[in-house]
Amino acid sequence: METNNNYEQFENLEEEQLPVAKHKLHDWTHFAGLYAAEHVAATEFVIGATFVALGAKTMDILLGLLIGNILAVLSWTFITSPIAVETRLSLYTYLNKIAGDSMTKLYNWANIIIFSVISAAMITVSSTAVRFAFDIPAQLNWYPTNVWFILIVFVVGIVVVSIALYGFKAVSEFSGICAPWLFVMFTSGAMVLMPALSLDVLHKTLPNGMSDFIALGNQSIWTGIDSNGEPGIGLIEVIGFAWAANTITHFGLIDMALLRFAKKKSYGLATSTGMMFGHYVAWIAAGIMGAGAAVIIGKTIVELDPGDVAYYALGWSGFVIVIVAGWTTAITNLYRAGLAAQAVFNKHSRKKTTIIVGLVTIVIACFPFVFSQILPLLTYAGLLVVPVGAIVFAEHQIFPRIGYTRYWSSYKNLTFSTPAVASWALGLIFGFGLNAFNVMSFFYLFLPTWVFTIIIYTLLAGRYGAKEEYPIAAKKEKIRNENIVKFQEQKAKEEIVPVKDESAFSKLLKIVSVAVLLITLILAIKVMFWSADEVLYIANRDTFYTYAFICTLLYFITAYWALQCGKLKNK
Repeated sequence: METNNNYEQFENLEEEQLPVAKHKLHDWTHFAGLYAAEHVAATEFVIGATFVALGAKTMDILLGLLIGNILAVLSWTFITSPIAVETRLSLYTYLNKIAGDSMTKLYNWANIIIFSVISAAMITVSSTAVRFAFDIPAQLNWYPTNVWFILIVFVVGIVVVSIALYGFKAVSEFSGICAPWLFVMFTSGAMVLMPALSLDVLHKTLPNGMSDFIALGNQSIWTGIDSNGEPGIGLIEVIGFAWAANTITHFGLIDMALLRFAKKKSYGLATSTGMMFGHYVAWIAAGIMGAGAAVIIGKTIVELDPGDVAYYALGWSGFVIVIVAGWTTAITNLYRAGLAAQAVFNKHSRKKTTIIVGLVTIVIACFPFVFSQILPLLTYAGLLVVPVGAIVFAEHQIFPRIGYTRYWSSYKNLTFSTPAVASWALGLIFGFGLNAFNVMSFFYLFLPTWVFTIIIYTLLAGRYGAKEEYPIAAKKEKIRNENIVKFQEQKAKEEIVPVKDESAFSKLLKIVSVAVLLITLILAIKVMFWSADEVLYIANRDTFYTYAFICTLLYFITAYWALQCGKLKNK
């Protein structure tokens, strides 16, 4: 019989370094909300304008984004989710088992930088809305030119850090509240500005059918001509863009940190809320909103920042959507950065490392160039981490099937894995080499790079010890995992089991929160479909601006109140 003393080794470990306990797993709804909120984000305003600048055509956007986002969902489902659920570890912890401490620290440092900068960019985007509201000049230089803007960045950033501190549960709760509202507002914004765009191009407030919409898109949004006046990208590039946009998290396996909490591997399909409702709908909606706002202001879409677009699409609610959309992505990425930092400084808690990383992130966010360079950053970051995802995939999925030993490096007590480091380096040389010689579209470079790294790592690992068997070390690993399960079961008995809040008041709050979202949608539908002329359109749009903001306030009050009622029930 095991005693408490046998579990002291686990008591002294940070919880994030152990496999997720069974009683802490989440249902698919948590992931549906988390991914919907993260991927209906402030970057969608930027990417919506990017497709315009790249010169995509309307049909290529409608079909290409659909295919590309489906491929992304399948990547999470069949590559990331199975490894995450089987190991219950974050990539940072799991990588240490197969590649040694040296490479893991190097890789985690790379992730700290990548996710801190992404989070900083989202904080900057959120700050553009507050900047717009207080009539602070737009920050067009690489450095800040206004003290008040710096203050705004710090205030917005402190909120992000505060929520990220509380871990996965807090992140998922915040995302769960924001996700439905974000989707409604992106959809509503497109409907509100569609008549303005239609009046300018078609001289009527509403396109008559798909043919009119395609004509509208080709003339004023996705024209097929890029910002330099040259023919733009085609269907294949649009598919690749949508698929590659999140390679850092699916092929790169970063989202093991999130999906390790999933009860089933199939919950990888929950990412479809982010891809279909988020990227697909939001990217298209952002393009429409940007084009509509450009018509009203008299500028081109690429000259607008998110604050401009959101205000003319949604009124005061537009300020809220840019702030919230920036927060949801910033919080999730700061949580990832904190995990990576904790893996490097494993003697410190995740909260402490998140605070330090968060403060550095806030300072970076004060420099607007981070936001303006977010798309190149995401693309190159994906290519940087894909080889590491390939190494982990090979070790976990391929090695057992070809008779190699999983965790062989750990069993040999290696602190430096030559096959892993060499494969990563060769993978980077291969991937960036293909890019330098312009062998293929940049958006698809992750595929041959991933396959190349898998082959190289498998060959090298076989020569360095993966072909050998380590029965004694494997048995110790098995016993350790069994003891971890027993330790977690013991800890679970000491924890209070949550009780679902079924009170009438809580139900009323939830009903009100859903009702105000429906009212917002109805008001937007009225603007789009019941504006017979320009005068009526402007009147309906002003009505939407007013009541949508009231509905926004009511939604967040009631949704948050309902959440707190559930927490009080469990105290």
